[in-house]
Amino acid sequence: MNLWPRKTAVAIALTLSSWQIAHTQTAAQTTTEQPDNYQWLEDVSSPRSTAWVKSENERSAKIITSDPHYAALAASALKVLESPERLQIPVFREGEVYNTWQDAQHVRGILRRTTLSNYLTAKPDWQTVIDYDALATKDNEKWVQKGLNCLYPGNRLCLVSLSAGGEDAETLREFDLKSGKTGAFVDNGFVLPKSKQEVTWVDKDTLLVARNWGPGTMTTSGYPFVVKLWKRGTPLDQAKEVYRGQESDVSAHAVSLHDAQGHHAVIFERGINFFEAEYSLQTPTGPQKIAIPGKSDLGGLLDGQLILTLNEDWKPSGLDTTLPQGSVVSLSLEAVEKDPTHLKPTTIFAPTAQEFAQDVSITKNHLILTTLDHVQGRAYIYTRSTSGTWTSAKLDIPDNLSVEVVTTDHSNNQFFLETTGFLNPTALLLGDAPATTLKPAKTLPTQFDASNLLVEQLQATSTDGTKVPYFVVRRKDIPYDGSNPTLMTAYGGFQVSETPRYNPIAGKLWLERGGVYVLANIRGGGEFGPAWHDAGLKTHRQRIYDDFSSVAQDMFTRKITSPRRLGIVGGSNGGLLMGVEFTQHPTLWNAVVIQVPLLDMLRFEHIAAGASWVGEYGTTTIPDERKFLAHISPYNQLNPNTTYPEPLIFTTTKDDRVGPVHARKFAARLEEFHKPFFYDEIVEGGHAAGADLKEQAHTWAEQYTYLTLKLMN
Repeated sequence: MNLWPRKTAVAIALTLSSWQIAHTQTAAQTTTEQPDNYQWLEDVSSPRSTAWVKSENERSAKIITSDPHYAALAASALKVLESPERLQIPVFREGEVYNTWQDAQHVRGILRRTTLSNYLTAKPDWQTVIDYDALATKDNEKWVQKGLNCLYPGNRLCLVSLSAGGEDAETLREFDLKSGKTGAFVDNGFVLPKSKQEVTWVDKDTLLVARNWGPGTMTTSGYPFVVKLWKRGTPLDQAKEVYRGQESDVSAHAVSLHDAQGHHAVIFERGINFFEAEYSLQTPTGPQKIAIPGKSDLGGLLDGQLILTLNEDWKPSGLDTTLPQGSVVSLSLEAVEKDPTHLKPTTIFAPTAQEFAQDVSITKNHLILTTLDHVQGRAYIYTRSTSGTWTSAKLDIPDNLSVEVVTTDHSNNQFFLETTGFLNPTALLLGDAPATTLKPAKTLPTQFDASNLLVEQLQATSTDGTKVPYFVVRRKDIPYDGSNPTLMTAYGGFQVSETPRYNPIAGKLWLERGGVYVLANIRGGGEFGPAWHDAGLKTHRQRIYDDFSSVAQDMFTRKITSPRRLGIVGGSNGGLLMGVEFTQHPTLWNAVVIQVPLLDMLRFEHIAAGASWVGEYGTTTIPDERKFLAHISPYNQLNPNTTYPEPLIFTTTKDDRVGPVHARKFAARLEEFHKPFFYDEIVEGGHAAGADLKEQAHTWAEQYTYLTLKLMN
């Protein structure tokens, strides 16, 4: 649930039975705009809204939580979530290992630390640094921890991020990690009251802060666009403005970059839209714009080189070479400081027809790059020579696994990689960059019985002929008669790549009980580079939805499942995907789980942070884009004369990113049309399944109870 994650067509057509054809009709779509009678639900905390939510919650809970399956599923989910054997995810800070942990005794969690050698033992000896439960009690606030922002080098002074109930808006407090006592907030230290905000350290006494400074300082998306420099010991309202974006931007903030070789740069990033940014280097004469492509990501600083990932083709001024989108390149910081317009990038990685960059991380002397090769995880170590060229060494990662960098240490060249697969418990590998070696560190014990399961990667043909890969996790002995209960998911947006992951909840509550699990790599994601994402932008978005339904059709052709036994699930942008499939293809599925969704695409720009996603979806202010948004908007497309499956709609009141409004209005219109649905709106959790483990266990148990009723019974 996140948002801020690509047999021939003739053969398929020839093997469709008349029964399947009768069950694959598309609901009629219209660009006519229905009257919006439920804007009153956009007042999130009004008595009328909260009374409506309470009534719908109670009605649905009475059915689902009283079902005989619910209690056992909730107990299984909580056992998985609170398991003392789950991985203790490490974060390197100057050679020490930190970890944030929640369990039955630490509901809100603790931050703790140990040495690397001790962490590698079977039972590390942890020292508690922050007790978030104790802090919540002391402050009488339901704090949800959102991590640390620490000063480089040394990682001693940090800003602790605290959210009330899981909101994106945060309170920041300065903390001394090396004080030697638990809960050592700095006396008279930096404190930033609640706001959506971005903060970076310049030095131990100076911060660059983007936050709500008052009227005229927040974008229409609800994020800050004014950056001020704040000195220790001075009132916050005396901070001095050093950079300003525009109210129409998504946001603006500063980034302070360091490397182990002593280079330092402050760069201002102005988010023009969700995918395009303007970067400016702080100089003695003020910010100077850097002539890099708007669609590019700044990956850090290493050996005096700015690292950049390109999401569009780039022909630098004065050069004959065009660098393809998906490349990773470096720029000399010294050269950029002298002339930020005429740049001479050096290629680190260039994409191929099948392999595309995913993430860049930096150690003291090396760069770590993860890629996807036909949705297979790969990892490389890159080293810069004295002549300025980059050489690579491939790390040994097995097929059918996802790989990502968990943490790196800028004080040395150690790092942790995580590998995971549908049936492969998540493992942590300790890496040594100069030696290009990986050593097993910790592996999650098996959380569900996978002895009779297998994973296969299949391919569907979308309506425009595009080949769309998808993974199927199933029993080895399933009958190919369309009878298998199947749960299908995808995301399809924001260049977020969906890859194989070990999911103990899905494993225990679905796979172990005989269900089939399907992950579709539809367009809109980043599995095949920026072009795979761009193919589904704005008015081209129907391709994404056609990809998804085409995967379902392909499974019907193979007789893996049937509409009676097929359910779909998705959250956030994936929740929009669910809503579109619900309205466009109501006969293809018998269960639809819509989580923290966008659903009213004619009003999304005016709800929560919706205006920041115009780069992805388009805008209602442009007639052609408005017409298309009306065409796909699930809220607008609901029809009183169409028979729909009974959906489960989930959201949270404290979600200040997408907000609960979309889910509420969609459910209210279903109610108006006398269409059945289940609804659950929890209070805490933000844009997620719950603020604590018990709340999350309830959410998952409720959803798998619903899926059991619809697909297994």
